[in-house]
Amino acid sequence: MKESLKSTGVPIEHAQDKGVGRFFEVLFGNIRDLIKLNLIFCCCVVPSAAAFVLGFFGVLTGYMYALAFLMAFPAGGAITSYFFCVTKMLRDEPGYIWFDFKRKFLENYKQAAAPGMLCAAFIYAQVFIWGPVVAGEAWIDIVWFIMGIVVVLIFAMVAPYIFIQIAYIDLKTSQILKNSVLVSFINAPRSFMGALTGGALWAVFVILMPDSLIATPLIVLVGTPVTLLLYLVWVWPPVDKQFNIDKTLRERREAGG
Repeated sequence: MKESLKSTGVPIEHAQDKGVGRFFEVLFGNIRDLIKLNLIFCCCVVPSAAAFVLGFFGVLTGYMYALAFLMAFPAGGAITSYFFCVTKMLRDEPGYIWFDFKRKFLENYKQAAAPGMLCAAFIYAQVFIWGPVVAGEAWIDIVWFIMGIVVVLIFAMVAPYIFIQIAYIDLKTSQILKNSVLVSFINAPRSFMGALTGGALWAVFVILMPDSLIATPLIVLVGTPVTLLLYLVWVWPPVDKQFNIDKTLRERREAGG
């Protein structure tokens, strides 16, 4: 049975700040599980990413892009499961990574498929657009540069709320999308900081990766867990506050439900 909550809307109220020290507490206390979780997640998304990379470098480009999009079908379920497992750590709830990931994936992969494929398409589009700019092979006007950054920030502010709600709340996808936009902008400072700090950390990873044979595998192993945890430290409290997730689940356990 899906571990979920039912809701129909978003009350306008702000979450309490639990402190950035929570990031380090969860990171160092769960580093093994975070690495394990990341490896499971990579198994779900690497085939799609590999097809995109082949297309990006000119191998059957159109075919590979289409294949990358279709092979992103499990990405939404994997992201949802990833978010669920990390938020369990933030909630101090014991868990078993493989069991929790598999259970949440099977519960949610159908509903999460379309959001996940669209997120993959968005990320691939950003690589396609910004890749030549970062490599110095193309130039972009400052106005378009600013607009592009704003679009990426808005995406990063809203997207996490989608998959957290899919993991915990029993709602139609259309309502989840609406809630995600509302919660993101109602809690704009936290949403913005999550997007900004996580994005900045990934920028550092991208800069360091080509320069060190030691740094590259470490970034692959812990880069996604660290950035995702950093996101969730900021955005989990608004979701928990809006929908009373932790309180409701705790009361349910105490009642034996």
